[in-house]
Amino acid sequence: MLLVRVVTRKASFPPVVGAHTRLLLLGSLPGEASLRAERYYAHPQNQFWRLIGAVIGREELNQLDYTERLALLAAAGVGLWDVVADAVRLGSLDGAIRDHRPNDLAALVGTLPSLRAIGFNGATASRIGRKMIASTTELELIDLPSSSPAYTLALSEKRLSWFRLRQFVGHSPRFGS
Repeated sequence: MLLVRVVTRKASFPPVVGAHTRLLLLGSLPGEASLRAERYYAHPQNQFWRLIGAVIGREELNQLDYTERLALLAAAGVGLWDVVADAVRLGSLDGAIRDHRPNDLAALVGTLPSLRAIGFNGATASRIGRKMIASTTELELIDLPSSSPAYTLALSEKRLSWFRLRQFVGHSPRFGS
């Protein structure tokens, strides 16, 4: 008996940006948990919300409601998107991405007059994204260690790299003060 595994194309979410976005963080393609939840970085072990929370001075960001997280990112001038528009991928690992179609990063960047830097969340995001925009922009392009639980660098070491982003964000006032 021949078993055929059907793998459908998986698609990224729309960008989360605004007129005051100064820093755009680009991932590769949402993983299974994020696709199911229909929100960025939904896997409970993904360290994204802890990392970016530390960058914007909101250590508790990972504990807040998703809508509030996005509002605080917007207030700090941080936008989110992915470099891959859609692809065939079995599971969530970047190494399994096949037959990808990139998002039009150059077009998005052209709509963000306050943008100063782009951070690539992981090697795959950097490899794909830099090919698309490195020669067309004078923005600061920053490679970051992946926030994925599959990338086993210690959180403290990831934080040191992610802190390079602080110069591009506005720090939100402390919640409740």
